[in-house]
Amino acid sequence: VQLQASGGGLVQAGGSLRLSCAASGRTFSTYVMDWYRQAPGKEHELVAAISASDGSTYYANPVKGRFTISRDNAKNTVYLQMNSLKPEDTAVYYCAAGRTMTSAIEYWGQGTQVTVSS
Repeated sequence: VQLQASGGGLVQAGGSLRLSCAASGRTFSTYVMDWYRQAPGKEHELVAAISASDGSTYYANPVKGRFTISRDNAKNTVYLQMNSLKPEDTAVYYCAAGRTMTSAIEYWGQGTQVTVSS
């Protein structure tokens, strides 16, 4: 599986962005899809995840109520809708794929920069 993330950019605080991650390969629908982010000087942080089977989701506390993860298996794409953005959301965002919610990541996409100005 190859992952290609897009949709990052510069936005003012309070604004919105939608990230997309297009996947190659026929097995996309069998993978849990994740969005991670890494801010300067900080470690990777899991932001959101969506299961392969029933569409159940996970959100990190800092983004609950503001971010929404979704997937379109017909288009082999996972999305991250980000609303009410804050300067602390500034980071490089990565999509990733794993077999389960708790297993190791098998595939990483390249990052897309999100910058939120105050």
